[in-house]
Amino acid sequence: MAESNFIDYVRIFCSSGHGGAGSAHLHRAKYVPKGGPDGGDGGRGGHIILRVNPQLWTLIHLRYRKVVRAEAGGPGGAALQKGKNGTDIILEVPQGVTVKDAETEETLVEMVDPGQEYILCRGGRGGYGNDHFKSPTNQTPRYAQPGEEGVEGWFILELKVLADVGLVGFPNAGKSTLLSTITSAKPKIAGYAFTTLEPNLGIVKYYDDRSFVMADIPGIIEGAHEGRGLGLRFLRHIERNSVLLFMVSAEEKDIAKGYRTLLNELEMYNPELLDKDRVLAVTKCDLVDAKTLKKIAERLPAGIPTVLISSVAQTGLDELKEALWKALTRPDDED
Repeated sequence: MAESNFIDYVRIFCSSGHGGAGSAHLHRAKYVPKGGPDGGDGGRGGHIILRVNPQLWTLIHLRYRKVVRAEAGGPGGAALQKGKNGTDIILEVPQGVTVKDAETEETLVEMVDPGQEYILCRGGRGGYGNDHFKSPTNQTPRYAQPGEEGVEGWFILELKVLADVGLVGFPNAGKSTLLSTITSAKPKIAGYAFTTLEPNLGIVKYYDDRSFVMADIPGIIEGAHEGRGLGLRFLRHIERNSVLLFMVSAEEKDIAKGYRTLLNELEMYNPELLDKDRVLAVTKCDLVDAKTLKKIAERLPAGIPTVLISSVAQTGLDELKEALWKALTRPDDED
C-alpha cells in the first residue's frame, strides 16, 4: 500500500549557528609599526526560522529531514572588518502547526497566520573584536571575545487542520459521503470502518458568494481519548474547528446515547472542545422507514440544533447548511 502524503507529526533536531569569534588584530603598516587595535567583530550565527506557507497542507517535506543545522558566523578580520553572518534556514510549515519542546512538551508557538515567522533557534552572537576593549589605560588589548554558541534541541511539530466545520462521528457514520455530496472533495468511501485515514477538506457553497470549509475527521470510537482506534492521532484536528458537526447514523439504536458517547470522548480529550458550537446530523435517513424516523425525532437530544439528512437521497442538506451557517455566524456574546 502506498504511503500517505498526509503527515501531521514530525520530530526534528535543530541547531542554530555559532557566532564567529572577534579578531584581536593590531594595525600594522609600513610607517605604523605599533598601531592600535583594529580587530573586527565576529558574524552572527544563522537562525532557524519557521514560516507559514498557506499553500502547504502537510508536513511530509520535513518527515525525513531529521537534523537541521544552520551555518556558523564568520570570524572578524583586520581593519575592523565584521565577520559574515551565518545563513538563516527557513522551514516552511502549513497553517495550524503547533510547535513544542520535545523534552518538556511545552508549547512554544502556534503558527496560524499566513506569512507568520518564528525564530525556533536563534543564532549565536558574534564576539567583539579587540577594538571594543581599548581604553586610556589599555591602548593595545590583545584579546577578543569568542562567538556565542548557538541553540539546539529536539522539537515536535504537530499539524491541526484549520476548518470552519469539523465532522465528528463514529466510523461509517456517513461523514465522507456528506463531504463528497456538498463539496467538490473526493474522499475515499467504502462500507467498512476507518475508510478515512486522514482528514479531508472541502468548500461548502452556501448562498451567493458565501462559503465555508468543512473537514472530514477519521471516525471516533469509544475510548478514543485513550488512543483506541485512531484515537489521539486525529482528535487534535478538531481543536482548530469553529463548529463541530456531530453525525450519528439513523441505524443506531439510541441516537442520544451515540451523541453523548461522542461528546464524552471530546470532553475526556479536551474539555475546552465543549465550548464550541455544535450541530447534530442524523444521517442515512433513507435507510429507515417513516415510523422509525418519527421515533427518532421524538428522542433527539436536547440543547443542540438537529437535522435529519440523507446524503445519498440528498434530503435535508439545505437545512443542514443553514444550521451550520447560523452557528458559524452567531455572535460570540450570544447565549
